Amino acid sequence: MGKDNIDLEVVEGFGNEWSRFDYSNLSDTELQEMFSDYFRIFPWEKLAGDAVGFDLGCGSGRWAKLVAPNVGKLHLIDPSTKALNVARKNLAGFQNCVFHLAGVDEIPLENESADFGYSLGVLHHIPDTQSGIRACVMKLKKNAPFLIYLYYSFDNRPWWYRKVWKTTEIARSFISDLPNAPKYWLSQIIALLVYWPMSRLSLLLEKIGVDVKLIPLSAYRHRTFYVLRNDALDRFGTRLEKRFSRLEIQTMLENSGLEKISFSNSSPYWCALGYKQ
Repeated sequence: MGKDNIDLEVVEGFGNEWSRFDYSNLSDTELQEMFSDYFRIFPWEKLAGDAVGFDLGCGSGRWAKLVAPNVGKLHLIDPSTKALNVARKNLAGFQNCVFHLAGVDEIPLENESADFGYSLGVLHHIPDTQSGIRACVMKLKKNAPFLIYLYYSFDNRPWWYRKVWKTTEIARSFISDLPNAPKYWLSQIIALLVYWPMSRLSLLLEKIGVDVKLIPLSAYRHRTFYVLRNDALDRFGTRLEKRFSRLEIQTMLENSGLEKISFSNSSPYWCALGYKQ
């Protein structure tokens, strides 16, 4: 396995995370809602029924579960054996899924062979995000769409929002370096004492007509505690995390050979779509 653009501690962490949170018991309704948030700008109408694509950093396979019924073949790629085993279990009923133990530097597809690709919440966790995007784009056919989600640098938020986030970085830098057990339990405490009350406050305020989009963690107001627990572990347990502005993401996509780039204007930020030149 290539090691140039991969952090093995991060890979191990996500393997443990997806083993704990395999999403097999999440309701179809909530999974579909989350899927729609990420894929709302994806051009399903441009894909043929026999389209072949890839999910780079598939994790538990939660997104692939809803992509696979709409395409001819889907390649699920992840550098974690544990994560790939979870994905195999979750997609056991699909005959059109192929699983690959590989990192972004060694995507096991021919160049210019894929009709589409996506990588959601993955490439901000590798040493060289630009190189990772370029590796994905190389696998696409001309005019094929590529959907990506990268953590945003709060460039569409006020200064005080960014200050609040900065305080959480102190906790993340400490927790992410801990052994697996304390890292997990501290993240769950944060989910209970911070994510849950803040998200439910936003839900209450929304019901009485208040605009909650600037309240931290308001994006979780319709999510179950299971999702909050998972995302708290993701946020505070991952050692390598990068954040990018919309302009920085657009520049990286263009430098990787994508054009006609568009962004979703609603949470999660930033989801972007581009087409192979």
